[in-house]
Amino acid sequence: MTVEGYEVHITPSIGISKYPEHGSTLEDLMKDADAAMYLSKENGKNGYSFFNVELSEEKSRKMMIENALKKAVQKNQFVLYYQPKVELRTNKIIGMEALLRWQHPELGWISPVEFIPVAEETGQIVSIGEWVLEEACRQNKQWQDAGYSPLNVSVNVSVLQFKHGKFLETVQQVLDKTALDTQYLELEITESIMQNIKESKKILESLQQLGIKISIDDFGTGYSSLHVLQKLPIDTLKIDKSFVDELDLDASNTMVKAIIDLGLNLNMTLVAEGIESENQMRVLIEHGCTIGQGYLFSKPVAPEDFEELMKVTELLKGKIAQSNMR
Repeated sequence: MTVEGYEVHITPSIGISKYPEHGSTLEDLMKDADAAMYLSKENGKNGYSFFNVELSEEKSRKMMIENALKKAVQKNQFVLYYQPKVELRTNKIIGMEALLRWQHPELGWISPVEFIPVAEETGQIVSIGEWVLEEACRQNKQWQDAGYSPLNVSVNVSVLQFKHGKFLETVQQVLDKTALDTQYLELEITESIMQNIKESKKILESLQQLGIKISIDDFGTGYSSLHVLQKLPIDTLKIDKSFVDELDLDASNTMVKAIIDLGLNLNMTLVAEGIESENQMRVLIEHGCTIGQGYLFSKPVAPEDFEELMKVTELLKGKIAQSNMR
């Protein structure tokens, strides 16, 4: 169609429901057609989809999760697991990533892959993210007060959190409340924040001034602009697991080496995610990557289990110190 001299192209995404298979009232049929329409959009748009039983079950579960999320924080259903970051040459724990887990009393353990998108879609990720940040800082400070060597804790921040008008204020309040030194907090953001570079740069610079480290998570899978990357106050690049997996197929993977060389040239720390084999670790070390995390070292574990991992590290440090004294 032509609108004020401009040619506009429009394509439809159509959802279809049928009476009486999918509903007996206009309201039910419209809801089902609406659900089918979103399926059409997910399948690439400009097409049509029929409502079906599988879609009905998926829609029903999504609504259950959406409603349950609203009370999950108040009912203490969330818990943080911690996955160690290790120095690849020594296997020594030098940090940890806090990862959100949800155990619902009726639905059981719900995967973050399932509930995080719902939380983002409904906006609940902002309040959930605040809880995660405070709990991770509180736990880290508690471990330090208990005598464990100070470790850096990484916390994932969603795009919605990052764009929230009170994000900086929230971070400062959490640090004040938990009394955690800013040098022991790292915020992991995704490459999508580069879409609004002007606003993102202001926030990142403010965080840097507080002494907080910034990491780009899943690097290489999003909106990276090399021109922009060098202008942002980024401390760490995390190499996505999809690249690390390929090292078992091709040890000379040029993309992994290019990412590591890029990070080193920009004076950034490199962290490889999802390391599962000795071969992957060996190749990463050869390419110059110094830090990693993955099942080869430990899966994400509950706080009490992470304490056991820290005790092993403390014991190892003690033995090294005694050896040096001799």
